[in-house]
Amino acid sequence: MILNRRNLLAGSGAVAALAFVPTASAAQLKAIGLQLYTIREIFAKDPVGTLGKVAQIGYREVEFGGGGYDGMDHAMLRRTMDKLGLTAPSVHIGYDALLKQFDQSVTMAKTLGATTVVLPYMTAEHRNEAGWNAALPNFNRFATELKKAGLGFAYHNHDFEFTTKPGGVSLYDRLLKETDPALVKVELDLYWALHAGENLSTLIERLAPRLYAYHVKDMRPDRSMTAVGQGTIDFGALFKLKGSAGVRHFYVENDEAPAPYLPDITTSFRTLRALRF
Repeated sequence: MILNRRNLLAGSGAVAALAFVPTASAAQLKAIGLQLYTIREIFAKDPVGTLGKVAQIGYREVEFGGGGYDGMDHAMLRRTMDKLGLTAPSVHIGYDALLKQFDQSVTMAKTLGATTVVLPYMTAEHRNEAGWNAALPNFNRFATELKKAGLGFAYHNHDFEFTTKPGGVSLYDRLLKETDPALVKVELDLYWALHAGENLSTLIERLAPRLYAYHVKDMRPDRSMTAVGQGTIDFGALFKLKGSAGVRHFYVENDEAPAPYLPDITTSFRTLRALRF
């Protein structure tokens, strides 16, 4: 099925109507970020040179994730970013690292200049009712301890959180119910939520008080990932929704970006830079 504007916003008529009312002056994204997982292959081999190419494209924010960044010289990465005019508002740190290496994780995040730690992924053993319910108290604990350290906390979704529904209640709904909304924010991956069958406009309005950032990746008619602007998602309509008003960061990501990677992230950047909504 082709996911056009009507498909995306179906089921929220009033909100959808408001989203397309012409305004005197269109909004524009102020800072466009890149989740470095998108270019993990080249970043792992040459982090300094790769950051330079990212900055040259025009990106001003990056989010660390993958590519072996956690084992690199973080002070060196920070110096490199400072020279290039890049900032890293948030970093992806895994569940096990937060459990077993919390202090080191905090030090790493702060060295890179981050103000928010994002939990990016939960492995198979947690993707069931017992495993998920056991992990959620730790989400609250991570957020509480990170706040004491001067850092925020957010959770990044894939599709399984929406599609796994023990007892008829999705893992995502359990997360929203069982975690502190003042401390546990959400980084909404728009592609994966749509892939799970969620109505994005409805979901955004529902999550509005907790939305920290978006992962921006596009979807082809066959539901595969592609660069922003090469698929069917109407990002302007989504960004214009009232629920998007509190989103602080817009990170381009393409888990399946084709080599040599830089053309893919250039297409996404140029699409978002030209976007008016």
